[in-house]
Amino acid sequence: MSLENVIREKYGQVATSDLTNANAGVKAVAQAFGYSAEELTSIPAGANMGLSCGNPTAMATLKPGEVIVDLGSGGGLDVFLAAKKVGPTGRVVGIDMTPEMIERARRNAKEAGLANVEFRQAKIDQVPLPDGFADCIISNCVINLASDKNAVFREMFRVLKPGGRVAVSDIALKQELPEALGRDLMALVGCVAGAISIAEFENGLRAAGFDSVAVIDSGADLNAYKHVDGQSGCCSPPMAKSKSLPVADESCCGPTCCGGEKHESTVHEGLTAILDRYDLNDFAASVKVFAIRPSR
Repeated sequence: MSLENVIREKYGQVATSDLTNANAGVKAVAQAFGYSAEELTSIPAGANMGLSCGNPTAMATLKPGEVIVDLGSGGGLDVFLAAKKVGPTGRVVGIDMTPEMIERARRNAKEAGLANVEFRQAKIDQVPLPDGFADCIISNCVINLASDKNAVFREMFRVLKPGGRVAVSDIALKQELPEALGRDLMALVGCVAGAISIAEFENGLRAAGFDSVAVIDSGADLNAYKHVDGQSGCCSPPMAKSKSLPVADESCCGPTCCGGEKHESTVHEGLTAILDRYDLNDFAASVKVFAIRPSR
């Protein structure tokens, strides 16, 4: 199975899980990365699954009437918050490659009764939107998962209107990862092993044509993902192996859980296993990413 399909399968499992803002750990992760309790209670509980690494809507300066695109929109957390800021004359489009996430987001949108949002299934380096479509592009801990980040940056530039802006939360490396961590499949799925350095982030955006590029360490504690440990359910369905990367720890609750059958870790369980061995703050950072497409 390709790495892209592994990522799609793992996040499909999250989308079909019972993780919501009603879980104390899920809520704690979101608050650790900048969401207020008021924001989280203003949207459907199922939109938050504890997958954030920042709050892009809090730094995007969204205005009524604007058109926003969210790359890797998941259950719709940032789409719904953005929709409230741009109002009924604005529009927010969420892009996600995982069918289960799109289905969950659309259910959440129906629950929220928002008419100015939509969700489209696609990869974030192949966005099904016209040139010069958006005033602002947001994203939350997803660009690190893309295999060709420069293609994502070029697509962001294309989709933005001249003068449009980027406000992204993501993970970036502060130093090279230990070899075992860098080759851990769950570290890739968990947004760490696929991350690039802050300098590479900046250079990639500039090479795509952006001005006023800034990638800033938010100072948030990446170990916050431990809050979700034990709340994502014991078992997830087995997945096909990737031939490229090993899995350092495949068990979620131990070899005797789920009736003694061996199974695969979920995204959160994989991250917890990694955090038991490493302090991710030593190697990576939650970053705020800003850039502007020149007006001419």
